[in-house]
Amino acid sequence: MGVLGCGVDILYPGEHRMLAGQMRRRGAVISELVPGTPPLAHFFPLRNRIISGLSQAVVVIEAGEKSGSLITARLALEQGREVLAVPGNVLNGRNRGGHALLRDGAKVVETADDILEELHLPAAPAGIAGQPSAGEDPLLTCLPAGECCDLDAIVERSGVAIEQALPRLLDLELRGL
Repeated sequence: MGVLGCGVDILYPGEHRMLAGQMRRRGAVISELVPGTPPLAHFFPLRNRIISGLSQAVVVIEAGEKSGSLITARLALEQGREVLAVPGNVLNGRNRGGHALLRDGAKVVETADDILEELHLPAAPAGIAGQPSAGEDPLLTCLPAGECCDLDAIVERSGVAIEQALPRLLDLELRGL
């Protein structure tokens, strides 16, 4: 499900056209704003309360110190939702917000099973029939077996844009791939 910071008839940013189409077909794209409302900066923090309100938990994958993800995490806590965070590289600033959440008591997420466990859901079975194999997905083919791989390296190797790679990686992890 996608929650927009503009009217549902406006696609922003434009490079998410394919992702928005998939969400419309398999889920929903919603907005509290009337059609024709442009994507103004002050609408995005406002829509984060809807994102957290629709969620059982918020997982922060990567967040700088002033990230919109931190707004969503704060709202989630106010709404009684779980907040989880993926620890990241301490040498760049893109993970400082997530690390602050972890210091403040957010649950650590290392695998999709950590999320499922926190939500009291069964673990995803590995190798679900009908799922793509490593040879069919560019994100899977660029991951070294049994080794850590930085998000920037995955994006560079796969040629998949970062804004598409993050949700796809989470989906692949949740499917046990």
